[in-house]
Amino acid sequence: MAGARSEQGAVQTEVIPVLLGGMSQDLFRTDAYLTECSATVSAITPQGIVLDRTVFYPLGGGQAGDTGVLVLADGRELPVVDTRKGKADDGSFNDDICHLPAPELLVALLNSEQTPDFRLAVGDRVTARIDWARRLRLMRFHTTTHLLCHLVPQLVNGCSITPDYARLDFNMTDALDKEALTAGLAGLVAAALPVTVGAITDEELDAKPELVKSMSVQPPRGSGRIRTIRIGDAALIDLQPCGGTHVANTSEIGAVVVTKIEKKSATTRRVVLGFAA
Repeated sequence: MAGARSEQGAVQTEVIPVLLGGMSQDLFRTDAYLTECSATVSAITPQGIVLDRTVFYPLGGGQAGDTGVLVLADGRELPVVDTRKGKADDGSFNDDICHLPAPELLVALLNSEQTPDFRLAVGDRVTARIDWARRLRLMRFHTTTHLLCHLVPQLVNGCSITPDYARLDFNMTDALDKEALTAGLAGLVAAALPVTVGAITDEELDAKPELVKSMSVQPPRGSGRIRTIRIGDAALIDLQPCGGTHVANTSEIGAVVVTKIEKKSATTRRVVLGFAA
């Protein structure tokens, strides 16, 4: 499998990193293999620690948020147990990416009357470092779900991608064959298909609504450009809007299997994926 990279060893791409509200530069959008970066603390809020730039992916699109550490100036490591998108007072998502320490540690950081084990303040410099082994499992599973969309060309009405399993809920009534899907995935993995990040305009997506495979989550609009993930080169296997992290080639997925197929309702079939033992 391809190795992880620190900020100094990141591969250059033609995609410009997205600036979120002038605050958090989401480096993971353009290089999912980037494992760490230097950053400045922008805010410490009840929702978590906000940095001006980060390699941590926040929960979204069915993919779990990253975990890892923030390495402080004195070398100590502040554990990050989850990463979430920030929310405004009305509950809507804003442009913050919030790095969550353990609840008791966050309380200590917010309470100026306490002396926490990890002292942290706005303006401090840190190194943001993800749990790479966990992220790679998420990347492998996320790309596999896109391959599954090729094998089962039906709309998706539910998705969950964790380090231990992934599942897709398809809006369909026909039965699915577990062994056939596992064999189909194995063939696509063995084909070593390239996985590339691209973008389309809002107008291009409007002209091709079939690119949106999800019934429950719509791609973000308004910026003029929508991030896409393409699998395949001359022969297109899958193309859809997606903000998640992926491997660069299907061969990096390794051995995956369909562990279960469930009939969740009269119109929903759930496919659960796992890594082969």
